[in-house]
Amino acid sequence: MRPPAATGVADRRWRLRHLPVLLAATGLLTMGAALVGALTGGAQAALGAALGVGVTAASYTLTTVVLAWADSVNPQLVLPFGLGLYAAKFTLLGVVMAGVASTGWDGLVPLCLGIAAGVVVWTAVHIWWLTTVHARR
Repeated sequence: MRPPAATGVADRRWRLRHLPVLLAATGLLTMGAALVGALTGGAQAALGAALGVGVTAASYTLTTVVLAWADSVNPQLVLPFGLGLYAAKFTLLGVVMAGVASTGWDGLVPLCLGIAAGVVVWTAVHIWWLTTVHARR
């Protein structure tokens, strides 16, 4: 449920209230992914796994901030900005991943696993935040 727009300054930031919790969770995941990567595949795997989580966090943070801005300007902007951002991000991700894959870098598989782990953790923590923390407000 959206809070009324004219209830005060604190309500202007409701769209981003969950972001610090999600960034903290992905920060912890980044450290864990780097550790697992280092233990299982060395420095390149550690770098790849950490970068993968970072790619996910950057992507989701960008989406959150852009859509919060669009919603604050005009809620009708959320769909076009969301779809445009989705198309741009996945096109860029595809181009970057194809470029990285063509190099033969040893950290490619850990990078992909880091992206997948980032998606799972970000989504799970977001669901937890919405169903527990935000539900109490």
